[in-house]
Amino acid sequence: MTSTAPTTLRPTTPKEVRDAVLDTPGRLAVTGAGTAYDWAGRPAPTDATLDLSGLSGVIHHNPGDMTVSVHAGTPLREFADEVGEHGQRLAFDAGRVARGATVGGLVATADAGPSALVYGGMRDLVIGTTTVLADGTMVRSGGHVIKNVAGYDVAKLLHGSYGTLGVLVEVVLRLHPVPKATATVAVGCGLDDAAAHAVRLAESPLEPIACEWISEDAGTAARLLVRLEGGETTLPDRVGRLVELLGDGAHEVDAAVWDEHAALTAGLPTEGSDAVPEVTGPRQGAVVRIGTMPARLPSLVGGLPTTGVTAGLLTGVATVTVPDASVAETHDAVAAVNGTSALRDRPDALDAPAWGPAPSGVAVLKAIKNQLDPEDRLCPGRFDPWM
Repeated sequence: MTSTAPTTLRPTTPKEVRDAVLDTPGRLAVTGAGTAYDWAGRPAPTDATLDLSGLSGVIHHNPGDMTVSVHAGTPLREFADEVGEHGQRLAFDAGRVARGATVGGLVATADAGPSALVYGGMRDLVIGTTTVLADGTMVRSGGHVIKNVAGYDVAKLLHGSYGTLGVLVEVVLRLHPVPKATATVAVGCGLDDAAAHAVRLAESPLEPIACEWISEDAGTAARLLVRLEGGETTLPDRVGRLVELLGDGAHEVDAAVWDEHAALTAGLPTEGSDAVPEVTGPRQGAVVRIGTMPARLPSLVGGLPTTGVTAGLLTGVATVTVPDASVAETHDAVAAVNGTSALRDRPDALDAPAWGPAPSGVAVLKAIKNQLDPEDRLCPGRFDPWM
């Protein structure tokens, strides 16, 4: 007996997405650029796949209100030039944006980057959505039409839903001004010293945009990275005060150092100087995203068997690469400090839990899933074994 591959549907308009959901029986997977395919639970078998990569492009940019509406399949990097002509940007810098991650995918996976310290993640930047539910209902939430369905703030529910609650087709985003100048300062240090630096930095008036510790990697030592934004005439003075605060060895580095940060976040080894970090090999181990109170993060990360770390010492969010056999141990350690964890990039053959122990709120998650998708049609398996 042979099995056939699921049908792939490539809608190019929200109406075509709705028609595909209505006309296709059985279970549906949803995909875009595929940059987070291995994240969370393994996708269960489906009858068809909705490929939203054709649902792309800017719908409307309102420079006066500093908002932009885009189709969900739009790679985030593609509309940067258009809004940049007006001195605006989406203040979001997750590592996989450079790999073509789409707006809908970034919302669905609750991704965020170093600048979440100030600007937040996609949850904070999304002000409206249009979604197709499992029964074909088209739901608009926030944005230009302030109306929610059944009392739910659908735009917030979709954040981190991995496509299980609805098919995101349009997103309205809040923009920010492009900074006149940016600078990054690095200082070589271990995790404990970096945590002490972060405390002093938080108490200072320097207002960092990002504060990330990255572990030792091939050719580079462990170090703390701090990014500042400001005016062309005022930023140099703030950089000087930051170098003084961080002490011996602190120095300004090229912005390309954030490419090394992005590679480590994906579990990829790098090698090179501050200015030219290069990926040097395949992923080593499994990547787990963890979150806890910032004060607890250093000791938590320090106790894990990591081979690579990026740690937001002022946000409490870290991405760690651990041996394949240590994924369950990592989940348990995070749960022990009331944190959260999710498995991200990992080897294809790895059979490891995608999530830690079920939180108390999983009953609410199940209830919402039952309300919006009672037949469990959309993206099955993503929250296995929670539901």
